[in-house]
Amino acid sequence: MPRPDGSRWVDPAPLEVARPRLPWWVLLPWWSLWIVVPTALVVLLVRLAVRLLHRYPLVLLLPAGLVVVRWWGWSVLVLVLLVLVAGVLIWWGLHQVSCWRLVVRPVLSQWRRASVYAFRWRTTMRLANLANRDRGREYLPRLRVVRSEGWRDRVRVRMIPAQSPEAWELRRDSLAHSFGARSCRVRVLRPRVVELDLIHRDPLVRPLSVSVLGGVVDLKRVVVGRTENGKPWRLRLLGSQVLVVGVPGAGKGSVLWSVVWQLAPAVRDGLVRLVGVDPKGGMELGQCPDAFDRVVYDSGPEAVALLEEIAAEVKERAARYRGVRRLWARSGGEPFTVLVIDELADLIAYQPDRQLRERASRAVQTITSQGRAPGYAVVGLVQDPRKEVVGFRHLFTTRVALRLDEPQQVDMVLGDGVRQRGAAAHEISESTPGVAWMKEDGRREPERARAFHVTDSDLARLREYFRPAEVRPFPARPEGVAA
Repeated sequence: MPRPDGSRWVDPAPLEVARPRLPWWVLLPWWSLWIVVPTALVVLLVRLAVRLLHRYPLVLLLPAGLVVVRWWGWSVLVLVLLVLVAGVLIWWGLHQVSCWRLVVRPVLSQWRRASVYAFRWRTTMRLANLANRDRGREYLPRLRVVRSEGWRDRVRVRMIPAQSPEAWELRRDSLAHSFGARSCRVRVLRPRVVELDLIHRDPLVRPLSVSVLGGVVDLKRVVVGRTENGKPWRLRLLGSQVLVVGVPGAGKGSVLWSVVWQLAPAVRDGLVRLVGVDPKGGMELGQCPDAFDRVVYDSGPEAVALLEEIAAEVKERAARYRGVRRLWARSGGEPFTVLVIDELADLIAYQPDRQLRERASRAVQTITSQGRAPGYAVVGLVQDPRKEVVGFRHLFTTRVALRLDEPQQVDMVLGDGVRQRGAAAHEISESTPGVAWMKEDGRREPERARAFHVTDSDLARLREYFRPAEVRPFPARPEGVAA
């Protein structure tokens, strides 16, 4: 309805008020509060004490010891300490893992925090130009949590405003020397929080023996060694292409034969097919030719023809999968194919015949770019990672950097900026072949690991594993499963 002044009247919206909700403890009888409140306070205090004792054991044990001395004397304190030490030793003998996690590591972490990091923190931050001043106020990065794992210390830091992780990455060496570590790595946990890995010793010094042949093969997690954290080093083959780079003697053969060793049960059952090219005349793949469905021992026309044949198979299988499935599966009735190329550069860069070189390069690029979905993976090994040698490094979604010659080669293999985050593949010792840094597409942080050491006797066992029975054809496809 129009108003006298010509404007229209708009009815106000009804007042909507939510019904107030009272806390549950208000509804209790008054006498029950005398029981509930003290109980809740006791529970909170006990949880707080347990948490503080777990995080800061030395800080709480010191005043507790002073209280014992004040009331009962030194003899009682010594007796309590002896009982505690005996209990820890017995615990360690019965179950080392839980004793380390619940007792030894918290005490060691607090000792390292107090004696190393907190003592030098302010001076180190100032001299490393990681602290700043503005309008008479000093902004200092905050030392948060320190976790010692024996071989390394994980130091969590809260950065000051307007500071980036790159500032810490540029000062890795100075931080390592300041805190008495061999090296330092920087990881971003969340906005404004970084974690420093200060390495004191190498947990991958000792060679690793291969496991027993047999077992279930998971193509997404093929175990080829162990990481520096003590976990299995899993290499993804299904849906991935793998490039292994390293100087002579760096351990490329360890990675290669670790992959073959773990795939052996599936190869013997016909679920996986291995195809190999060894331009070195069979010096590497010729150690166990029975594992391969087909293998060529040169880089000439026969090797190029094999690569082109595999490339044609990729296109043919992809055409059959069109509209049926998006990724290879065992139910399809066709084996997963792994193409192993030792010394990839001999085929695509050092081949004197230009036509063969171009044909080989086109075939490998076809397999690496289109073979993911149809069930084809390439494991390429090369010594020189330069772009003019392997111009399609980006097609390999998993890259493994063994010992390299130059710092610049680390970024060539693993990606730009990875060396600044601590992936020092050029600093790997000659006495630790098989130690490598791995970087997968989609993951920011690289992973350090060591491949299994496959000896000549292990290769003899592998040959005997394939000789008793021929490689079986792929199991018949179950009824009702589409091709």
